[in-house]
Amino acid sequence: MNRKEHITHLDKPAATNINRRNFLTNTAMAGAGLILTPLLSSAFTEQPKNNINEGDSKLNKKDNKMKTRKLGKLEVSELGLGCMNMAGNYNPPADKQQSIKTIRTAVENGVTFFDTAEVYGPYIDEELVGEALAPFRDKVKIATKFGWELEDKKGGLNSSPERIRKVVEGSLKRLRTNRIDLFYQHRIDPNVPIEDVAGTIKDLIKEGKVLHFGLSEASVKSIRRAHAVQPVMAVQSEYSLWTRNVELNGVLKTCEELGIGFVPWSPLGAGFLTGTIDTKTKFDEKTDFRAGFPKFSKEFLPLNMPIIEWLKTYASKKGATPSQIALAWLLAKSPCIVPIPGTRSEAHLLENLGAVNFQLTKADVQEIETSLSKFPVYGDRMGEAHMSSIDYTV
Repeated sequence: MNRKEHITHLDKPAATNINRRNFLTNTAMAGAGLILTPLLSSAFTEQPKNNINEGDSKLNKKDNKMKTRKLGKLEVSELGLGCMNMAGNYNPPADKQQSIKTIRTAVENGVTFFDTAEVYGPYIDEELVGEALAPFRDKVKIATKFGWELEDKKGGLNSSPERIRKVVEGSLKRLRTNRIDLFYQHRIDPNVPIEDVAGTIKDLIKEGKVLHFGLSEASVKSIRRAHAVQPVMAVQSEYSLWTRNVELNGVLKTCEELGIGFVPWSPLGAGFLTGTIDTKTKFDEKTDFRAGFPKFSKEFLPLNMPIIEWLKTYASKKGATPSQIALAWLLAKSPCIVPIPGTRSEAHLLENLGAVNFQLTKADVQEIETSLSKFPVYGDRMGEAHMSSIDYTV
């Protein structure tokens, strides 16, 4: 086998029709990633605020010194909580009461930003988030998403103004609220002009049902077109130490230029960057969408292991866990970045939140990026069906 032929590539055009069954089976986003040469930002501070000792890598409740950041004009905690996998996707749906407890533990530890979507479940994730956050509604920000046709058997993308209005009413009810803090278009719909989408959100903002507008997995051109009609507060795309295409496709640069916040989803590489996955890990084909992702395949996963082995060694030297280093790296890239690691476990939640106590210096980030640039990433980040929904507008 010629290894170079299997190195993952940047996002490339594909068919835009994705059926409902495939999406709801996997509920995932798409694209591809590279480990790139260093790209440093002006957001670094030269001195760490609190290096983590080895014995403190999993912190107790309320030990995390959470600060806030701005997504455009929306102020949120510097780390959010992605709630998608509470409805399934990596495993069977989590126990409802355990999920509620995890969400509320996040609130207790300073998290004010929670991410969900109509399609997760579908519907049940919004209901879970709504119930969990009801006692704290005025203290937290809730982001949810529209853009998928869930009622027509044909499925696919649907961001028609009529569909958006229908989704917002359902989401408000399930989330037990009278406003949505951040309403993302989950995927760009090639059949609906982005100006019409932005215009509809603008009207919903005037009505008070939505407070801010966001886009997910959008191209630079779509971001600019939408922003010209209704200011975009946040763009959400996959971004992590092993998925860095947004550094090259202009999305990060455009967000910085326009004052738009950036929200990395899957900042821990769908669990790979936690260090808990190895070549013996089995992914259930019925309940775990990673079973169909090339990066996690029997062919490519062994080739990707040098990445996590290096990260484990580096994290150990710093007295942190791989997850904490992966999240601290994202936090160091820009003050406008707010990662949303997802978990159903309180222990993993607290471990992730410990990243805010560990601030990487410019030298740290340089070392990480230079070292990881030596290891190619093999395989696309998700399967072809999910990659087909990515916006490639140029």
